[in-house]
Amino acid sequence: MSGSITVNLSRPFTSVKILDGDAQSAGGEQANSQVDAPTVPSKELDAQKAMFSQACQALNDATGKLNAFYDKVFAKHAEGVAKLSVDIASKILVREVDNGNYQIEAIIKEAMKNAPVRHDVVVHLNPDDYTHSREVLQDQQNEQGGAFIGIQFVSDPKIGRAECLVETPKGIVKSLIAENLERIGQALQKA
Repeated sequence: MSGSITVNLSRPFTSVKILDGDAQSAGGEQANSQVDAPTVPSKELDAQKAMFSQACQALNDATGKLNAFYDKVFAKHAEGVAKLSVDIASKILVREVDNGNYQIEAIIKEAMKNAPVRHDVVVHLNPDDYTHSREVLQDQQNEQGGAFIGIQFVSDPKIGRAECLVETPKGIVKSLIAENLERIGQALQKA
């Protein structure tokens, strides 16, 4: 006889506990009446587990592909961002050099930090920089403890403004804007 069962409760539910096949009540006692729960056949349960496993594997594969795509896009954009940064810096430097907003003495001092020796040094400067800073450079050559003692400065039209070339007996140190920007760009791409 198939029919519906109606249960009337005197108050609302406060908690519910799903019991396993042993049909034990919340207090650990055997329930007075057992209701047979519908059981899922083992083959059907195994099929559901297999489908769930396949879905998880597909999701993991999609996650891996998405991460690989993200890494590729990020790397591609990182190169573009580095190139754009260097291009912007180049334009700013060109404008500042054109306006004369630099101190050739500071550029020479920075290049001298990389020079292997401090004696018999010849510093090549752009003719404009040489002319505009000759007095300052001579003062520092003559000054006791000056940064440019023993250094010979020469005008060289091959050198750009705000650049210098330090020639020593053990090698040459170049402080050229294009080369410095290239090193910065390479560092940015590695980062």
